Amino acid sequence: MNIFAQIGKSIYSPKVIADTRFQGIGKTILFLFTLTLISILPVVYYMFVGISEAVGTAKQSIQTDLPSFTIEDGVLHSDIKAPLTIKNGSFTLIFDPTGAIDQEDMTGMDANFAMLQNEIVLAAGGETNAVPYSLFTNESMTKDDIISLIDTAESSLPVLLGLLFIVVYVFSSGMKFIEVSLLALFGLLLKRLAGRNLQYRHLWRMAAYSTTLPTIFFTIMAFLRTEVPFSFSVNWFVASMMLLLAIKELPGKTPAES
Repeated sequence: MNIFAQIGKSIYSPKVIADTRFQGIGKTILFLFTLTLISILPVVYYMFVGISEAVGTAKQSIQTDLPSFTIEDGVLHSDIKAPLTIKNGSFTLIFDPTGAIDQEDMTGMDANFAMLQNEIVLAAGGETNAVPYSLFTNESMTKDDIISLIDTAESSLPVLLGLLFIVVYVFSSGMKFIEVSLLALFGLLLKRLAGRNLQYRHLWRMAAYSTTLPTIFFTIMAFLRTEVPFSFSVNWFVASMMLLLAIKELPGKTPAES
């Protein structure tokens, strides 16, 4: 049975999950990597689309909507006397050379990108990250120079997004392996309650496949951009129940298979 067939059957069949206790560890690990890849697809897709749109929109907004400005000695200078807020769809740009707004003021604000007096600030989900102008260069920069920097970033975007995908995939894979290891530990209790004789290595394989149903469910919800209440508890409850049902598929009082 190939990996995708196993994913499909592990969604609904505790017996298929129970049979995986004899499976080679290499195939189980490959299964987890594949399941993790599927689970991050919505996150990666929306992240890539959001970043690509933000870069293009930021370039357009700076080019057409902002007044002329210069950055000298790490400080933004322009002729305007008050902060300027520009909205373009879901993208918001704040331009403030006056010093009226600082990074702390942006916490919780509906802003994606801000050029403040001394720094560039990215804001999302109530979190802010600031980068001082002095980090780019100590020389004077104009509006055209900033646009050129964005052009450079835009041309390098495929490489940057590829690196970001690798980081997300490696981190998510690590979290999935931790989840399965903890679930297998919990399986030691479940197998006692069910009166079955299993070793940890068997439970680890079964735990890997028991996470299939909640993983696919939350992947679909992520694609639909639908928030699931108590998602952490739902995930662990469903995975634990699938593991328990798989354990009960085994005959009772049987010596553990090697």
